[in-house]
Amino acid sequence: MATGALIMNASVVPVSELISRAVKAAYDTIRAARDVLVERHSFAELSAYLDRVVPILDQLMATTPAANRDGSSPLAAAAAAAEILAREAEAARALALDCGKRNRVYLLLNCRRIVARLESATREIGRAISLLPLASLDLSSAIRDEAKLLSDSMVGAEFRAAAAEEEILRQVESAIQEHNSDRSYANSLLALIADAVGISKNRTALKKEFEEFKEEVAEAKLQKDLAEAIQMDQIIALLSRADATSSFKEKEVKYYSKRNSLGSQPLEPLQSFYCPITRDVMEDPVETSSGQTFERSAIERWFADGNTTCPLTMTPLNTGFLRPNITLRKSIEEWKERNNIIIISSMKSKLSLDDEVVLRSLAELQELCEEKFSNRECVVMEDYLPILVGLLGRNSSQIRNHTLYILRLLAEDSDDNTNSLLQEKIAEVENAIRSIVKSLARRTDERKAAVALLLELSKNNAICGHIGKVQGCILLVVTITNSDNNQAADDARELLENLSFLDDNVVLMAKANYFQPLLRCLNSGPESLKMKMVKALAEMELTDHSKETLFKEGALQPLLQMLSLSDADGKRMAIKVIQKLSSFGPNGLQIIRDGAISPLLDLLFQAIPASPNLRDQVAATILNITVSAAALQTNEALSILKSDAEISRLFSLVMLTGPTIQQSILGTFLALCQLPSAKDMRTKLRQFSAVQLLISQCEHRDLLVRASAVKLLSCLMEDGDDNVSAESVTQRCLETLLSIVKTSKDEEEVAAALRLISDLPIGYAHVTRWIADAGAITVFVSYIRDAKLIGPIRNKLIENALRVLCRFTMSTNPECQKIAAKSGLIPLLVQLLGSGTPAAKRYAATLLCQFSESSLSLSRLVERHGGFWCFAPPPEIRCPVHNGVCSVETSYCLLEADAIGPLLSLLGESDSSICDAALSALSTLIEGERLQSGSNVLHESNGIAPIIRVLSSRSTELQEKALNVLERIFRLQEYKRIYGALAQMPLVDITQRSSGPVRALAARILAHLDVLHDQSSYF
Repeated sequence: MATGALIMNASVVPVSELISRAVKAAYDTIRAARDVLVERHSFAELSAYLDRVVPILDQLMATTPAANRDGSSPLAAAAAAAEILAREAEAARALALDCGKRNRVYLLLNCRRIVARLESATREIGRAISLLPLASLDLSSAIRDEAKLLSDSMVGAEFRAAAAEEEILRQVESAIQEHNSDRSYANSLLALIADAVGISKNRTALKKEFEEFKEEVAEAKLQKDLAEAIQMDQIIALLSRADATSSFKEKEVKYYSKRNSLGSQPLEPLQSFYCPITRDVMEDPVETSSGQTFERSAIERWFADGNTTCPLTMTPLNTGFLRPNITLRKSIEEWKERNNIIIISSMKSKLSLDDEVVLRSLAELQELCEEKFSNRECVVMEDYLPILVGLLGRNSSQIRNHTLYILRLLAEDSDDNTNSLLQEKIAEVENAIRSIVKSLARRTDERKAAVALLLELSKNNAICGHIGKVQGCILLVVTITNSDNNQAADDARELLENLSFLDDNVVLMAKANYFQPLLRCLNSGPESLKMKMVKALAEMELTDHSKETLFKEGALQPLLQMLSLSDADGKRMAIKVIQKLSSFGPNGLQIIRDGAISPLLDLLFQAIPASPNLRDQVAATILNITVSAAALQTNEALSILKSDAEISRLFSLVMLTGPTIQQSILGTFLALCQLPSAKDMRTKLRQFSAVQLLISQCEHRDLLVRASAVKLLSCLMEDGDDNVSAESVTQRCLETLLSIVKTSKDEEEVAAALRLISDLPIGYAHVTRWIADAGAITVFVSYIRDAKLIGPIRNKLIENALRVLCRFTMSTNPECQKIAAKSGLIPLLVQLLGSGTPAAKRYAATLLCQFSESSLSLSRLVERHGGFWCFAPPPEIRCPVHNGVCSVETSYCLLEADAIGPLLSLLGESDSSICDAALSALSTLIEGERLQSGSNVLHESNGIAPIIRVLSSRSTELQEKALNVLERIFRLQEYKRIYGALAQMPLVDITQRSSGPVRALAARILAHLDVLHDQSSYF
């Protein structure tokens, strides 16, 4: 329309109204441009221009009167420009609205037209701005300059489709021109379109988008846009070859329609199909400048050899000209496809014959599947899948391997992820997945083929659930991740990654000790998924290896983070898992090192009404962590409680909580107090009056709390003040401890109670009397009677029982000695000399020593009988040591108890305290008037030489005790003569190396042996 005509038309409408309409259209276009599905950049560029146009129009409207002037006035020119602005802005808005609601594929394929319309609208608006009579109106110079600059920019604006869109259009045009109907090309093109317009490559989504695209094309035909309709029909035909755009049923109908039109025998190739050079059917026929057709690789090789003439006509050739013979290539492809369909359809029956025929047929079928994807589709259409799955049950591993490979070819996913249809058809066959999984447990090659097939199938999310549900599948796959075959191991890991798409599979992997997917869910999943994973972990039975793996791979931090959740169930599950993980010692130790126990203590100190059992779990977890770490017997100080206030606060909960928490807290302190570095902890607890509190807890009704209290109390008393012990343990407390000794089934508790009793000062006669009156001595002995049972706790129990009995076998307490002896204690002690722990041997020797000290006074004189000897009773045997009648139970004689040999054997122990106790017991044989008789017994028992060897001990105390014994023995001339030479060198060594009383005593013995004179300076 001419400018004058526009001015005439515009003069009818008020200028202000036209400008207002243009402003509104500009604003509407800007808003609509935000929601376009394609060409966002181009629409954004137009919006930027319109943003600059609006202020100019606002200024123009503010300076323009409402009334019109004649057609030649400046107002008429302004009205005409405003009319153009309004019209073009409204057209742009309509285009933006259209691009926000139409099918994205349709819009993409029309992107050039859209860009052209945007460019046209932009330039027209720029021209309209240049028509505004700005100089004639009362506008600022800044507005006039901006209008001039904007007009020039818009008139010269150029819009282009995005490079990705142009590439898609180029490929579409190329395929149409070359009649390219290749499936893979269509798949690739459809994938590019999906990426460009932002839609999923999922087959369902692509199919839906394609159907909408066809509806848009049908609508375009109704609008009589013939050129567009023809082009779109060609595009539909091209994209219809893509896998995602057709359902299996549609493909099946097309396939059988085509197959039924074919004959039953393969056709021989036409003569034109052969390459004149190679005499083989051509793959890529190209036409030369002479009009002859050859295989591309053959003619290129002909030229590379220096030939410049046609191989057939010998006419000169333009060696740079080779044109694809598209028609011939299509004919060859159709011939091959026809023959392949016939071959594939006729081969199926052979797969039910003997193994040799089956193997040949599978090899041929494999070759066809490798050759072209359409052949794979034929295999599926011909219903081969049930037959192939059935072959997986054959006995021949070769047949199974071939079958697995063919199935993998059928399932093999292309780069554009469009082969999900064939994957799903495989999975739909009855027992298909189960049969494939069975091959995972067979030989290496078959296992490798099976995992590769499952990997392809797992790329389809819909199949992941079927794979995971097969019993043992995930466990087998996890096992293969550790295979020596790197490819199989890599495939197995990738398969597990694909299967982790489903939460249930993630749980199954964790149960098979493959925790990476589960930990990923714990770290970054939504709260509901974290809850599901932590619940699964809480319900699993974890091995030490699993606990170690979980901890190393970072399970602790997300679990600790869950403690801050408001959900009590989530906290409880997280605590339960931490408790499980901490039962593996190194994990518990690392939790303490990392300071991760602090949040647990914070929870324990909180009152949680909504979940009262949560504190029980927290306390049990802290106990677990401490016990696990302490079990490693490290010398490291475990800083669970960082201050005296924390120690006091935690211990105070014993009085403020229920039995479950009490038991856990007491157990925690017990573990801490048993550490090598725990002396400070024990001291602090005693300072916090823990002893008095624990004594009261020894009478607790809950047996587990009572046991924990007794054990901790025993631990605190070990390095405590004897006076505190005696003052704290009342008769009532002692009765409680004795009741525990008599009735408890917990051997560790009994051992602790015995230790507490043994720690009471021996000088407190009333305590000894209380215990004896309670009939406890025989109970103590009964625990030693079971010495044949072994184990750390059992050993400790026996040691503590022996330690207690030391106060009842002293010669100053004959009544208690008598009770202990009649309980059969002495033979048990002799047994322990050979089979007990080092401490048990020491205590046993000490007890025998105490018994032996009373033997002389208890040995009965031999009675003399008168009358006829024939009527007299048999003569009583006189004890060689005590010169009377002795027995084990009445005089506690070491000789009668057969204790001499075992005691002598202890002199060779490396533990000097054991040697000391044994030597003390043996020395009782030569006390006072028993010197001669006792020395005789020692000599007959070969016991003097072992005593001499004790002189070489590094222990000065032990040397001194041996010297005292030998000094007495060497008073006897006969033994001085027999053993003097043997003792001389050790004695000389002592006089040279030692000092003080030991040296003097050795010198005295050397004087007895006539080695030194009595006036020697050694004295």
